[in-house]
Amino acid sequence: MKRHNAGDLPLSAPAGDGSGGKRAVEKEEEAEDKMDKYDKGRIRCSRLCFLFALAATVSILARHCYAAGLGRGGNAGVVRIEAVHASPPPPSVRQDRKIVPIARREPSVSDHSPSAPVDAGDDASWKPSASEPAASDNGGKTTSSKEKHSPSPPRGSKYGGRPFARALASADNKNDLCGGQYIYVQELPARFNKDMVQHCDKLSPWTDMCRYTTNGGFGPLLRGGKGAFQGTGAGWYDTDEHALDIIFHERIKRYECLTDDPSLAAAVFVPFYAGLDVARHLWGNNVSARDELALDLAHHIAGRPEWRAMGGRDHFFVAGRTTWDFRRKADGQAEWGSKLLNLPAAQNMTALVVEASPWHLNDVAIPYPTAFHPASDEDLFFWQDRVRALNRTHLFSFAGVARPGDAKSIEGRLVDQCKESPACALMECSTTGPDNKCESPASVMRLFQSSTFCLLPRAGTDTSRPAFDAVLAGCIPVFFHPASAYVQYSWHLPKSHTDYSVYIPEEDVRSKNASVEERLRKIPPEVVGKMRDAVVGLIPSVTYSDATSRLETTVKDAFDIAVAAVISKVTKLRRGIVDGRPEEEKIERYSWKYPLLGEGQKAEDPHEWDPLFN
Repeated sequence: MKRHNAGDLPLSAPAGDGSGGKRAVEKEEEAEDKMDKYDKGRIRCSRLCFLFALAATVSILARHCYAAGLGRGGNAGVVRIEAVHASPPPPSVRQDRKIVPIARREPSVSDHSPSAPVDAGDDASWKPSASEPAASDNGGKTTSSKEKHSPSPPRGSKYGGRPFARALASADNKNDLCGGQYIYVQELPARFNKDMVQHCDKLSPWTDMCRYTTNGGFGPLLRGGKGAFQGTGAGWYDTDEHALDIIFHERIKRYECLTDDPSLAAAVFVPFYAGLDVARHLWGNNVSARDELALDLAHHIAGRPEWRAMGGRDHFFVAGRTTWDFRRKADGQAEWGSKLLNLPAAQNMTALVVEASPWHLNDVAIPYPTAFHPASDEDLFFWQDRVRALNRTHLFSFAGVARPGDAKSIEGRLVDQCKESPACALMECSTTGPDNKCESPASVMRLFQSSTFCLLPRAGTDTSRPAFDAVLAGCIPVFFHPASAYVQYSWHLPKSHTDYSVYIPEEDVRSKNASVEERLRKIPPEVVGKMRDAVVGLIPSVTYSDATSRLETTVKDAFDIAVAAVISKVTKLRRGIVDGRPEEEKIERYSWKYPLLGEGQKAEDPHEWDPLFN
């Protein structure tokens, strides 16, 4: 109890009354005891309230930090918000082309399509497993995707339990900007692609391929060109015609609709550098070495769940060489190429090559890469305007060399005709050596830009890169065999070949000694003008653009067209399976005809080119 001094006693106590004063003092002391206890209780209460308030504050802060991503290692400060769009979805990323002078052949998936899978593998129970590796660029980095708004198909939907049900449901989802366009990149060990680039000095026995593997397969940057491509800025590279394996893979890595979910994919890309692989062994005697990696690939992918979904019929790969480099039948040392495209696994996949077979169904031809890789639409449109306005001083031109030992070749006759005509510009190529002008992009472009027509006979193979150099230069192609273009690039060139080119049968030149100059002079000027406009309009279709710096595009290039056609092919096949419509059975020997057929026509019907493909 608190003690008080005399001076502290209350003055109200009656003087002289000892007992009354004592009681007053005791009451006062009891009152102060109660106040002391109240003060202590209040202090304890304040402390508890403070602790409760502090705990609540910490809890709120913790929730806020978690929602803001502070607790997700490496993602500090990133807030993930799944928006609900009440308004209509934004328009598609890709828009219509600005320049479409003529209609290309529809990317008909029936052009080259295997009739039946070797391993049907219609495994309805397959679902992607969390343990399966995600798609990557083979550099250990998982590819991001845009499939966040792609729901699984509803119960009882027409797609049922098909392994590709989610992919078809995504294609029907109008709110998904990438619906029906997703690509899954099959993860492969580095020996199938990256190791070849790292050991580029072993890709060719006589060519320094290391310079051509730079810049994503475009090769060294070209400058100047002595007027051939001056004024166009960047976008010109010394590109090797067989570098398409690398170029296509680099573009796939930047494709807008990649997914790491194979069940959502409209198609599966297999990044196997088949062209680079076979080139290492083509001129050697070790036949087993030519097939080693191809057999390894078939074994690697055929056992995966992605493959079992459709037996590989939704898979595709790129081989930047002609089909004949991959169709060896016998195992003799004198036989050319590997047997990649004859393997059962490859027969189910779609092979994109620079020259396809007219008698097989598992490959499709896409354009050779040229030296022009524009980084923007403006660069492309500038080039189109430039070549359209050129003053062409020669009626026709030819870059080639006589082949006296080749009885089928008409190049010697064309060289002779060109030499005899003042209307022709001739560039005689050497078959070997570093002074071959035909290997210089600037020299070829100068020649073709000076001419109205460019002569493009068959050389070592049916097709050649100069055909696309001619289109790039705005020069009207003159073909002498339908296998040089008309039955090859069905996704990229118009069905009506007379809209953009001239056809002179090589037999007319060989046997009848037909004058090329006379044939060309008979074409009316107004028709020539329309054909040149058509050729200039085709430039985007045969160009592989530089996507590394592109922010926006309105034009479909050769890559875009090829990917869209593969997806269309796979989607048509899947919908046919769902609807119970079996795919049309095709006869391989007529495979060259299918892209050319009109309404109601059959492959068995007579065609003027039948004798050329017997």
